[in-house]
Amino acid sequence: MINNAIARRYAKALVQLGSENGLIERFSQELKAINDLVAGNAELRAAFGNPAFTAEQKKQIMRDLIVRLQSTELVANFLLLLVDKKRVAFLSQIVETYEKLADLQSGVIRPVITTAFALDDAQIASIKGALEQKTGKKVLPQVTVDQSLIGGVLTQIGDIAYDSSVKSQLARINDILQKG
Repeated sequence: MINNAIARRYAKALVQLGSENGLIERFSQELKAINDLVAGNAELRAAFGNPAFTAEQKKQIMRDLIVRLQSTELVANFLLLLVDKKRVAFLSQIVETYEKLADLQSGVIRPVITTAFALDDAQIASIKGALEQKTGKKVLPQVTVDQSLIGGVLTQIGDIAYDSSVKSQLARINDILQKG
């Protein structure tokens, strides 16, 4: 719980900075890049967590990463602040929280659309249009295939699920028949 509060506090500050400067999406890309680099490299994670490295050595490692990824000055300062405050271990949580807050700020939803068969572009566009009309927000769908659904579509938007799959309809019919 405390880790979530820490991540939320840092992410909220960065979203506010991004919003003020019109750089929310740019910050998102830069944060994802640095997070992928750190998460994918055990030596980097170990270096930031190792007390044998001085604060200045850790800052130099972060500066090298910042230069390598060509981060904006605001994101660079943010990452150096994480090193100063010994919060680099929370980077993945901060990035995840940033994404959620940035989407809220930008009016974007990212539904997971699961179907029994692969959809063509026209079908995806139709579902996207219906969701945009229903929610009033920009929709960036993630489409997955799960053949166990048999047919239909399962759409997950945050905590809300719209389930029109054949599998769930058959389960409902089964329940009704069993209850008599």
